[in-house]
Amino acid sequence: MLHKITLSLCLLAVFLVTGCQDHQVVAPSAFTTTPFATGLLSPIGVDTDPSGRIWVTEGGTGQNDGRVSIVTPDGVVHPVITGFDSEIFQGEPNGLNHLLFADGWLYILGSHSKFYKVNVANYKVGDPTISAQSLPVEDKKQWILDYKFPTGLDTEDTHLYNMAIGPDGDLFFTDAGANAIIRRTKAGVWSVFSILPPVANPAGTVPPIPFSESVPTGIVYDGQKFLVSTLVGFPFAETSSVIYQVDAAGSATVVKSGFTSIVDINLETNLGLLLLQHGVFAGGFSHNTGRLIQVAGNGNSVLVDKLDLPTDLKQTSANTYYVTVLGPNATSGSLLKITR
Repeated sequence: MLHKITLSLCLLAVFLVTGCQDHQVVAPSAFTTTPFATGLLSPIGVDTDPSGRIWVTEGGTGQNDGRVSIVTPDGVVHPVITGFDSEIFQGEPNGLNHLLFADGWLYILGSHSKFYKVNVANYKVGDPTISAQSLPVEDKKQWILDYKFPTGLDTEDTHLYNMAIGPDGDLFFTDAGANAIIRRTKAGVWSVFSILPPVANPAGTVPPIPFSESVPTGIVYDGQKFLVSTLVGFPFAETSSVIYQVDAAGSATVVKSGFTSIVDINLETNLGLLLLQHGVFAGGFSHNTGRLIQVAGNGNSVLVDKLDLPTDLKQTSANTYYVTVLGPNATSGSLLKITR
């Protein structure tokens, strides 16, 4: 079975002509990157609420110490929900994935395709922490494993990783294990919305594997269609990651290609489409090979280079972004503030 996302990738653990190859230019950076919060335990996801609070998922250290935290404007980390599953998988911590804030609720993706929903509209820093074990959970692992995917596309795996709100207020999840987009209606009905095919590896890929699993990561909805980023599976070949457009019927089409290990995608008002490159794989994902990339009609630009295993991106104003990074190691991850 092809290698899947773990925490250290997770992690090792406008749109253009279909299939065109992208030339990425490292432009003189107008951005300044500074550490905003440090000592995070394998941070994966970041989101904000209307009051400006920054919410972060921390995968933990493998001791069932995953948590959701608030980072206050002084850069102090305040755990809010503690005790999520956290285990060691292939030598790396594996636990919480992404989160989403909407209408006073936090939607949280836990290990092994668990989904949590908790009302935090009235939560204040300094309130007692919430036990993860007290939260209602929708465990979708077995349901996805039992789903009859088409012949040749059934990975017998699932890893709900990221999410976006789409039509009718429904939630749409990237499943980085099943290579699919999963839908959950507001009434709590689950279905498989789209299945993403394997991605062709570039010529000369070592080992010589012609195709890799797509491994969808980020997802955004522009009001008419979804855009989905991919990491691709082993051997994590450079320039093999693609961006899919998925229409209202679930049909997926490649609209942009030529990227490397993309873990997040954003539609931003001032820069257009932004992609987050996790890193270059060389027996493991190499430190300081992450990038923030702008995709535009006249080509792509690397806005920020040498990020240390980034996992998620959130814009809070026209000139301010926050990025979670795993480096330099799983127990000293950071939240970076990027400004211009």
